[in-house]
Amino acid sequence: MTTLVVNAPHRRAEKEGARSFDETFKKGVGDGYAIARSLFARLSPGCGVVLLCKDRGRRAEGTLVELKPNGKTNSGISRYDVYMANMREVKYKSEQLNRNGVAIIDS
Repeated sequence: MTTLVVNAPHRRAEKEGARSFDETFKKGVGDGYAIARSLFARLSPGCGVVLLCKDRGRRAEGTLVELKPNGKTNSGISRYDVYMANMREVKYKSEQLNRNGVAIIDS
């Protein structure tokens, strides 16, 4: 199964006002993740989704509901709001992320 991994770092929430792990977990929406076209093509509703806070060692897992376009980065990568459901916090396990704070894992 394909799983999208997104990071919601605590330090970014504090310094830049980004949505925190707790807010993302509660609302079921992660804002504006830059996802390359090659990664986007591998995702569909029903895939797994992992929400991390690497700063604090927290992890939640659930199901991907939808990826809604939300602009582009300066380098032209599309940004997406990540809608997730059935999230539950689980024991922390780190994942290797790309420079945009996302990854795809296949299991």
